Amino acid sequence: MQRLIVTADDFGAAVEVNEAVEAAHRTGILTAASLMVGGAAAEDAVARARRNPDLRVGLHLVLVEGRPTLPPESVSRLVDASGSFRCDMAAMGATFATSAAARRQLAAEITAQFEAFRATGLALDHCNAHKHYHLHPLIGNLIASIGRSYGLRAARVPLEPAAILRKIEPGTPRMAALALAPWALLLRRRFRAAGLFTSDRVFGLQWSGAMTRARLCGLIAHLPPGLSEIYLHPATGPYVGSAPGYRYREELEALTAPEVAAACRERALRLGGFADFANSQVPAPSLHRAA
Repeated sequence: MQRLIVTADDFGAAVEVNEAVEAAHRTGILTAASLMVGGAAAEDAVARARRNPDLRVGLHLVLVEGRPTLPPESVSRLVDASGSFRCDMAAMGATFATSAAARRQLAAEITAQFEAFRATGLALDHCNAHKHYHLHPLIGNLIASIGRSYGLRAARVPLEPAAILRKIEPGTPRMAALALAPWALLLRRRFRAAGLFTSDRVFGLQWSGAMTRARLCGLIAHLPPGLSEIYLHPATGPYVGSAPGYRYREELEALTAPEVAAACRERALRLGGFADFANSQVPAPSLHRAA
């Protein structure tokens, strides 16, 4: 049986994102969202999640391209002069390897973001990291160890099979997926050893910010058996801090397109969040959105 999680990342980044998440969940196939607890519109996102109880919400851990939950002076090794997280991810990785203080600050910030999520009162469906920074072994390990204290049971492993993408668009390059695969496989082993539930595969890396109707329909038509996650970045339009070139509105339109809902019906997909598939005792959300 094909099972599918459809997730929106960056929930809470801006009202434009939150509006799209709510619309895509109510009238489209969106089943989950990953919350930036320190996002500019996090409070608005939480309010929308509360009035949409079938929407499964997880933590979108931000350790790059954002501001910390803790005071900047408490995480001085992680931030720049403006108090924002450093953007040099590779150099930050070297800092983690050489600085015990940086590692302590990293653990403290991750804990603070889990704590902020707990304070929302929302059920924690999953965790992932902005820019897939949890592919870094230290960050992945900290998510597994710290998350356990906050009831974390599932996490994203960004392992995308290029062969499926090439069935839809034959010219899709393979190198990006091949470069990430060893790290993603290592992360999956770590998460599963820690008792965390993961999907079998994830789609959204190669077409990040450009998940059109045709691509989404193509993925649904070619989903292998098992559990897949497709993640997108819907928004009603560009917003402060949005990524240049991302086709936010098109991704929202893809999630709510009649042909996408029809593709789900044709494949008899079971839609839900991580919790719905990790524990069969958890009631599945209403599927009227894809009807």
